[in-house]
Amino acid sequence: MRAQDSAIVSTPIAAPASRSGLPLAALGVLTYSFTLPGTVFALDGLDPYLIGVGRSAAAAVLAAVALLSVRARPPHRGQWAGFAVVVAGVVFGFPVLSTLALDHGASSAHSAVVVGLLPAVTAVFGVLRAGERPSRAFWLASAAGAACVTGFALIRGAGRVTAADLLLFAALLAAAAGYTEGARLTRGMPGWRVISWATILAAPITVPVTGWLLATTHPAWTGRAALGFGYVAAFSAYLGFFAWYEGLARAGIARASQVQLTQPVLTLLWSGLLLAEPVDATTALAAVAVLVCVALTQRTRVRRPLRDVTDSRTMGEKASQRGDFRGALHDRQADHS
Repeated sequence: MRAQDSAIVSTPIAAPASRSGLPLAALGVLTYSFTLPGTVFALDGLDPYLIGVGRSAAAAVLAAVALLSVRARPPHRGQWAGFAVVVAGVVFGFPVLSTLALDHGASSAHSAVVVGLLPAVTAVFGVLRAGERPSRAFWLASAAGAACVTGFALIRGAGRVTAADLLLFAALLAAAAGYTEGARLTRGMPGWRVISWATILAAPITVPVTGWLLATTHPAWTGRAALGFGYVAAFSAYLGFFAWYEGLARAGIARASQVQLTQPVLTLLWSGLLLAEPVDATTALAAVAVLVCVALTQRTRVRRPLRDVTDSRTMGEKASQRGDFRGALHDRQADHS
């Protein structure tokens, strides 16, 4: 092996500046802000389990085309645990649990404010799993944002814990875990490959289950149902992660996740426009408060680790030890092209 080639494989890639990740994270949030209204549309004629599982099965088709087009190599063994968490959290956990919450009577607007707690939960996972160390000011701003959305939910009559609330809280935990592990994996490969491989790895379960649900639940493919399912399958389950995972990896999980505090505001807006759900002065006040908290989190400091546990240096060294140097070098160049 040439010394120059060895240096290419073993040198860790420096993390880009935080600013480069925030626009990507914002684009991901914009995409996800339509997820709950889209799911309500899909429930117009489809079974909730069909929506929650079927959207990932449909996304697997898009993922297969994308991966085959670049002849992507499969994840290496050291990444399997991370992918298992991504599959459990964002392929099965959040889609199924949030859809069931909506089917149990939670409105899109109510679900939006509860899901507004997701940035705080994701920041905690970022600290636990990615080694990030937010400052005290960051935690105060995050806590204020979480308090805003929680208080808004209480004011709007969500003072009691319902089955739908429990499902939404479980969905939050699943999504936060999946976001964190996906962002860690994105430090070693592009975000679009992370979500692509996650949907492919889940396909042996999602595809046959979807086929069985199609045969047994007698779906009614109304215009609303088809539009809603198409959106959550193409954008919520797949394309949105292209920008979201890259944003989390580049800007830092804790900081970039706080951009998601704007998602409840956007979802409330879409709920009013698309579902005719009321948006009053209380909603507008909560929106302003949340946006202020987001601005404060972006002005605070978050210390990030020098490299991720699954960084590309370890990947390259292992590849060279087993005589697979050229394949590892090809992956590195393709991943960042």
